Amino acid sequence: MRYPLPQEIRVHPERDALTLIYDSGKHTLPAEYLRVLSPSAEVRGHGVGHEKLQTGKRGVRIEEIAASGNYALKIYFSDGHDSGLYDWDYLYLLAHEYEARWQDYLHKLAAAGATRDAEPQKQPAPAQHGCGGCGKHH
Repeated sequence: MRYPLPQEIRVHPERDALTLIYDSGKHTLPAEYLRVLSPSAEVRGHGVGHEKLQTGKRGVRIEEIAASGNYALKIYFSDGHDSGLYDWDYLYLLAHEYEARWQDYLHKLAAAGATRDAEPQKQPAPAQHGCGGCGKHH
């Protein structure tokens, strides 16, 4: 089935969402949503059952969007991901099925015991001065 093309596409100034405007209305898709549901092989895998749950993507931003021919958008994300081509039909489905797809993603995260938050960066251990960490050295 061929879905309607968006009449307009806007990246929010904060680069945290993409708005698609169709005859049927305006749909704002958060960057995190687009990233975790990327149509790339990295996310979808190579067939049913090979999907890779995306975690730690809260706060990801859209760096750039580019047309890929007349059939898709390529979205460049702040975490370096840029291998998915979002064809017009897939973008339409992402826009019109946002609630169900987002809830499904959140349920999968919960079932996996995973989180939307990135792993905290480990702080280097403080230098030891041979005194057992007496607190007198800076």
